[in-house]
Amino acid sequence: MNIRQPAVAGRFYPRDAKALLADVQSYLSPRQTPIAALGCVVPHAGYMYSGHVAGAVFAKLDLTSRCILMCPNHTGVGHPLAIMGDGAWQTPLGQVNIDSQLAKNLQHQFNALHEDSDAHRAEHAAEVELPFIQALKPSVTFVPIALGTGHYETLESLGNAIAEVISKQHERILLLASSDMNHYESDQITRIKDHKAIDQILALNPRGLYDVVIKEHISMCGFGPTVAMLTAARDLGATKAELIKYATSGDVSGDRNMVVGYAGIIVS
Repeated sequence: MNIRQPAVAGRFYPRDAKALLADVQSYLSPRQTPIAALGCVVPHAGYMYSGHVAGAVFAKLDLTSRCILMCPNHTGVGHPLAIMGDGAWQTPLGQVNIDSQLAKNLQHQFNALHEDSDAHRAEHAAEVELPFIQALKPSVTFVPIALGTGHYETLESLGNAIAEVISKQHERILLLASSDMNHYESDQITRIKDHKAIDQILALNPRGLYDVVIKEHISMCGFGPTVAMLTAARDLGATKAELIKYATSGDVSGDRNMVVGYAGIIVS
């Protein structure tokens, strides 16, 4: 079996299983009334910076037993539409199996998806979400997709295809878009830029999000996954989105001159 080994354990989050679980559970506390979401946006920085934002989202999710986890491709390695269709991902909390049937259905519906484990091997943006998911639903299966394209029509088509596949299932499947927000500008500028993007997400407007990211030069690394998630969620009947928590790295580091923004959003 193809086992994808953790790339950022001991850097973005603790390598020790007991310490990791304690960390995750602290971010998930207190648990909230669960929301039966269609999709969400969660950040993927080191836990010390964005774990509290990601945890606030996961604490409110009625997590499904199957999910699709889309992330940006920071490394530039591999295919720009990279899926892993079999095997498992290892974290300090154990293995998360890939949902092979769901992956096969997605590839059949959208044949531009390319089987490519290389694109995922060193990419952190999907990996850091898994311990949260494992803590809440140890038996979960998932499909990882890394997106290295910023082409709107491709992202829209992917979202349409995902919705088509999910609509044929007999259960709710959660779509997770892993993304940080604006990068490496002042706290003041970052907050202004981020809320322009967040407004479009809350309006369930994938085209509006794409346009504002490009026009305003918002360095939101996961805008591609978020556009695809919003497109799919809207196709599946989403009616609202809620900003669960927003923060910047400056809230933790105290450095307001150069920050990264983090938004946690649930779409239902």
